[in-house]
Amino acid sequence: MSSTVTPTSSQETGSSPAPTTSTTFKIADGSAVLEAVQSSLVCSGNGSVSDDTIDVVSPVTGDVWLSLPQSTPADVREAAARARAAQRGWATRPLHERTRAARRLHTLILDRAEDIADIIGMETGKARRNAMEEVADVAMTALYYAKNAKRHLGPHRRKAGFPILTHTVEQSVPKGLVGMITPWNYPLTIPISDAIAALLAGNAVVIKPDTQTTLSALWGMELLVEAGLPRDLFLAVTGNPAEIGEALITESDYVAFTGSTATGTHVATECAKRLIGCSVELGGKNPMIVLPDAPLDRAAKSIVQSAFSNAGQLCMSIERIYVHRDVFDDFLDKAVDTIKHLTLGVGLDYEFDIGSLVSKQQLERVGAHVQDAVARGATVHVGGAHRPDIGPYVFEPTLLTGVDESMALCREETFGPVIALYPVDSDAEAVMRANDSDYGLNASVWGSVSRATPIAHQIEAGSVNINEGFTATWTSHDAPMGGFKRSGLGRRHGREGITRFTESRTVSTQRLITIDRPDTMGNKDFAQLMIRGLRLLRHLP
Repeated sequence: MSSTVTPTSSQETGSSPAPTTSTTFKIADGSAVLEAVQSSLVCSGNGSVSDDTIDVVSPVTGDVWLSLPQSTPADVREAAARARAAQRGWATRPLHERTRAARRLHTLILDRAEDIADIIGMETGKARRNAMEEVADVAMTALYYAKNAKRHLGPHRRKAGFPILTHTVEQSVPKGLVGMITPWNYPLTIPISDAIAALLAGNAVVIKPDTQTTLSALWGMELLVEAGLPRDLFLAVTGNPAEIGEALITESDYVAFTGSTATGTHVATECAKRLIGCSVELGGKNPMIVLPDAPLDRAAKSIVQSAFSNAGQLCMSIERIYVHRDVFDDFLDKAVDTIKHLTLGVGLDYEFDIGSLVSKQQLERVGAHVQDAVARGATVHVGGAHRPDIGPYVFEPTLLTGVDESMALCREETFGPVIALYPVDSDAEAVMRANDSDYGLNASVWGSVSRATPIAHQIEAGSVNINEGFTATWTSHDAPMGGFKRSGLGRRHGREGITRFTESRTVSTQRLITIDRPDTMGNKDFAQLMIRGLRLLRHLP
C-alpha cells in the first residue's frame, strides 16, 4: 500500500536547517506489515492476534499506523517453552551448521535493505541514511560471528597444573534461553545483532522489543528464519514491561537489556535475585575533546554523525564538547556553519540529513532541556525549536554555550539533537571534565595522534575514538563495546559479545598417575616433593 503526505512547508528562518517540503511513503499500513511478519510473535497463546492491542503512532505522520497485539505472562511462558524445546536440538548441531544462518542473513539483509529501511523509517522517523546504517551493522555482525564464532567459542586448550600428565580443555556451553529486552532507537541493530551472537552460541532467544518499533525486530526475525534458523528458536512477545517483564526474567537463563540506566538497574537487581547473569547496556552523556591542534573542519563536520545521528537518539551520541580556549571561537563558528547547512525532514527517501524524534514524550524531554538551559542563561547559537511544520516530533539540531551545573542539560542524558560547547584551558582540565560524569559509555578526542592518544588513555569510557565520534569503535566488531560506571555491565561485539551467552566448562584428563600421595610415601615426604615440583615450574614456559 502507498500513501503520499505533504507536510506544510515553511521558509527557513534565522539559523534553522532547511526543511524537506514533501515526502512519498511506500509503506503506510503497519497492519499489513504485521500480517507479513507476525509468525514469530506469541500472543493469545498461539501466535494469533490478541484482542488486547495498543495503538502505535508513526513519528512520520503523527497518526496511528498500527494496532499492536499485546502478550500476557502466559504467552511469555509459552514462548519460553517452545524456544527451550527448539534449543535442545539446536545446541547439538555442529557450530559450522549454526553459522550458516548468519552467513545467509548477511546476503539476505543486503538484498532487502530498502524494504527494512522503509519499516524502520515509519517506526522511528529517523533519516533514511541512519536506517541504512542499521542494515550495515546487522550485515557486519552476522558475517563477523559467522567467521569468528569458532575462534571465540573453542574448545580451547588450557595450560594444566601438571604439564604432560594433565590435559585441560575449556568448553563454552550455551546458557539455554536468553531473554532480551530492546529499545526503540535502533530497532533492527540491537535485537538482531545481539540475537545473532546468542543464537550462534547455541541458545534460544525470547525477545521483548519496544512497542514503538516491534515490526523492525519481527522483520529481522523472519529473515533469520528464511536464512535457515528453526522457527521456534527465536520468538517475540510484546507488551508493557511492567506486566510481562518479570515473567521474561523468570523464564530466562540470561538477560540482555538495552535501555535506560534506571530500568537496567532494576533488571540487574531482579537477575541477581535469581543468580542468573545479565548484560545491561545503558545511557551515556558522552564527551568530545577538541585540542588546539585538532583538524577543526573535520571535527566540526563530524558532529553530523557523532551528535546528530538518529536525531541524537543514540546512547553513544556526543552531547558534551570541551574545546581548548585557543580554538574555541573558531570551532564554534565552524560547528554552527555545519549545522546551518543540514537538511531537516521526515519521510522514506534520502533527501535530508536529520530526521524526527520518535515520540511526543521524547520531544518534550529534549525541549525541556533546551528551555531550562536558556531560562538559566545559556545561549542558543543555532536551532533550539520544535518544527511541527516539518513533522510532528521534529526538533532542530541545536548548539548551546554557557551551559553550567545548574542546568539539566549539563549532566542528564538529553537523547536528542542537542550539544553544548564548553571552553577549557588545558588538556588536564578537558580530561577532568570529560570524566566528571556518572556515565562512561563513549568519548571522542580530536587532535594530533601524538597528543590525543595519551588523553584517550585517561578517559573513563568503554569506547574512545581518536579523530572520530563513535563509528570507529562501533564498527570494530572484533573489539568489545560497553560502558564504565552507570553506563552498564557487560559487552557486545568481539569475544565478550558472544561468550557472555555461554557458561565456561573445564574438562581435565589425567594420565599415568593420580594427583595424590602415593601409598608408599608419607604426608611429609609428599609435601616436600610437591614443593620441589612447584619450584621447577618457574623454569617451564
